[in-house]
Amino acid sequence: MKIKYLSIVFTLFLSSLAYAQNKQNAQVNQYVVGFYNLENLFDTIHDEGKNDYEYLPNGANHWNTMRYTNKQKKMAYAISKMPANLAVLGVSEIENRHVLEDLVAQPAIKDRHLQIVHYEGPDSRGVDVGLLYNPAVFKVLNTSSHRLKTEIPDFITRDQLVVTGLLDGEEINVIVLHWPSKYGGEARSVPRRRDAALTTKFLVDSLFQLNPKAKTIVMGDLNDDPIEPSLMVHLNAKPTKRATQPLQLYNPYYELYKQGIGSLGYNDQWNLFDQIIISYELLPKNLDDYKTLKFIRAEVFNKDFLKQETGKHRGYPLRTHLGGVWQNGYSDHFPSLIWLGKYAKN
Repeated sequence: MKIKYLSIVFTLFLSSLAYAQNKQNAQVNQYVVGFYNLENLFDTIHDEGKNDYEYLPNGANHWNTMRYTNKQKKMAYAISKMPANLAVLGVSEIENRHVLEDLVAQPAIKDRHLQIVHYEGPDSRGVDVGLLYNPAVFKVLNTSSHRLKTEIPDFITRDQLVVTGLLDGEEINVIVLHWPSKYGGEARSVPRRRDAALTTKFLVDSLFQLNPKAKTIVMGDLNDDPIEPSLMVHLNAKPTKRATQPLQLYNPYYELYKQGIGSLGYNDQWNLFDQIIISYELLPKNLDDYKTLKFIRAEVFNKDFLKQETGKHRGYPLRTHLGGVWQNGYSDHFPSLIWLGKYAKN
């Protein structure tokens, strides 16, 4: 009943937006911003200093040219099925810039002319985060990569990527993340995600210091659900629009999680680790607010072609490997997407 009610409310909202468009004789330009964990997008060549051995032809996963080529085609096909107005797509679990260059050159998405932002990070396995963007609608102004701030001895994880650009002429900050996993258990891993969240909070607050009205989008595989302290306490991402104040973040994936929607499945349970979180300035106060870029809606992009069709994992993401067996799938995560809108100029 609750889901049906929310659906009705959203339908009424879109109807109101359409009415406002007609009333003002205006068109709403919509832009999609997404995040996708590409599940170990490795090439077949050893990178010196990286523990990438399981993704080599003689490694545990027998990662050869055929499997790499199929993986690239699968990733490109998934991206091709995302809306054509995809402006920005954060990605994680990529080995290097080369795999992203191969990805954007795939026939399924080549005509999108996606450009790349990537920094080589310190992760021992060699996986990084990155950003793909459509240069026709998003103009990059500045990029930087940031190490985790922690006092945990000998702990190294993925860097946090900050990209500032212009979307429909407005400055937008995008922070792409892949917080530490739950490997080793909760007691060991919770402090790591706490420190990752505090690092992200530091970056967000730094952007607010430069511009108190900064429009900022935080996205990534956070390895925690929206209800966990890393999100609600340390990052201070609010669960409702009403609770969100200036200089704060709103997490639209909190409500989706409460509805039972997830981005990955594990041990007969859904988790929603893949989230896109937005700053207060992207929240609309009324329909007139769409004179500047504002948030419309969020979703988990859980289309049927991305799902396992049979067996005990039916309905879960169709992944590349399962139990050490190559599945020729997509990823063990579904992508997450948000829509932003703005009235077009007459």
